[in-house]
Amino acid sequence: MPFASNPLHRRRLLAVLGAAGLASATGVRAEGAWPARPIRMVVPSGAGSGADLLCRLFSDALAQAVRQPVVVDNRPGANGVLAAEQLVRAAPDGYTLGWLSSSSTVINQAVQPNLSFDVARDTVPIVQVGVGGIALVVTPDFPARNLQEFVANVKGRPAGALNYATWGVGSTGHLVMEWLKAKAGLDLRHVPYKTMPQIYQDMQGGNIQIAWVDVSSLVPLFKSGKLRCLALSGTQRSPQMPEVLTLTQQGYRFEADAWYGVFAPRGTPAAVVEAVNRHVRAALVAPELKDRRMALNLDDNTPQRSPEEFGRLVRDDLKLWQGIARDAGIKLDA
Repeated sequence: MPFASNPLHRRRLLAVLGAAGLASATGVRAEGAWPARPIRMVVPSGAGSGADLLCRLFSDALAQAVRQPVVVDNRPGANGVLAAEQLVRAAPDGYTLGWLSSSSTVINQAVQPNLSFDVARDTVPIVQVGVGGIALVVTPDFPARNLQEFVANVKGRPAGALNYATWGVGSTGHLVMEWLKAKAGLDLRHVPYKTMPQIYQDMQGGNIQIAWVDVSSLVPLFKSGKLRCLALSGTQRSPQMPEVLTLTQQGYRFEADAWYGVFAPRGTPAAVVEAVNRHVRAALVAPELKDRRMALNLDDNTPQRSPEEFGRLVRDDLKLWQGIARDAGIKLDA
């Protein structure tokens, strides 16, 4: 007797198919509810950078929430393009996530229109972590204590006499400095580095005096007097360095904020996206993590955005940074 012709067997078959359809719709894999094994979190920075330190804090919190290890996979280089490519090529099963930034996503796409991926098309923005700016820093022996003195000092030197460092061609730091150069009439040469710790090492070794860096990794060097911060690029001051003024507050109107966020490959199940969003947002306000967040310059003002809201921010910021790149005259070949 054929299997499907037996009423009992037919009911069992329909039950199995119904369960399979439910599992597919909710993102549950055959071997059990997500996650059934460790999760990889790709980060486009080397160990010890601000992005890496924040990534590890929230990866640990996510691991505790889902009861599976979250393994941080450092993929520095090419201003985050290498890490982003790793993410978009991964299987959309919830086991590869990306700790990306505005620099490695929308800013890359703003200055490199021929990238191998499209942020809006190939990724799922899950949750925003942090909002603010990056920092213009100089060595303690550089004769400037604010942006006005910096501009005057640079203008008083021969063209191209000074270099500045960032963490890569097309990075936020590169874009902001080229914008400032255009607005203030400065002549500085760009020296791209692969990682933030390499920049700090060369600044303290006397090899370079000027750089744009992330605020999270800067805080201990700033507080110890090893580096001086002249300005921040974002719309608000740093909770760990409240005395440092923004570009806008020093006469150069700049209203684009930087951010970190968790992303997934396109096609990742909605249930996974929702779960990661919920757990990371909980970590953003968890009282037991407050001291660690503040130590990394992350206060409680991060917007609590849904995946849809974060996705809109990503699309809007892409247009914003495309305008900044156009004003600064920056366009790179991918």
